[in-house]
Amino acid sequence: MHIILHQPEIPANTGNIGRTCVATGTSLHLIEPLGFRLDEKSIKRAGMDYWEHLDVTRYINYQEFLEKHPNAKIWMATTKAKHSYTDVKFGPDDFIMFGKESAGIPEEILVENEENCIRIPMLPEIRSLNLSNSVAIVLYEALRQNDFCGMQTEGELHRLQWKE
Repeated sequence: MHIILHQPEIPANTGNIGRTCVATGTSLHLIEPLGFRLDEKSIKRAGMDYWEHLDVTRYINYQEFLEKHPNAKIWMATTKAKHSYTDVKFGPDDFIMFGKESAGIPEEILVENEENCIRIPMLPEIRSLNLSNSVAIVLYEALRQNDFCGMQTEGELHRLQWKE
C-alpha cells in the first residue's frame, strides 16, 4: 500500500501518518510544497522514533509523481466524492491520496479522476476530519480488504495468559 500526501501543511499530522505507515508497512509519498521542513521537531515527535524506519519519497509536484508512477492506481480521498471508501476494492499496490489540511486535493486533479474519488461518510455540518485520522480510517479498510497481508493479527499478554 501507498499513502500520498498532496502538499501537507501541518507537521504533526505528517508525523502521525508516518508512524501509521511504519506500523503497516506502507510507503509514504509527499508531494511538495510542504508547509514545513522534514527535519522539524514536531514531525519527529509525532512520528516518535519510528520516522527513521519510514519508506518516504518526496516529489517536486504532482506531475513528477505521475511520471515516476505512470500506471499507479490512485484513490483520491475527498469530501467532494460521491462514493464511500467502503464501496471500492483496494488492491495491495494501490495508492491512496489525501490533500492538504486547508483545501484538500485540488479540484483540477479531482475532476480528471472522478471514478477514483472516495469519501469518509460524516454528518453534513462537519467540514472534514483530521488528516491523520482520515488516513488511518481509509488505510486500515484497504489493509483489511487485503487480509492484513504480512501484518501481525494476534497479540500476547505480557504478564498473564489468555484463557483457552
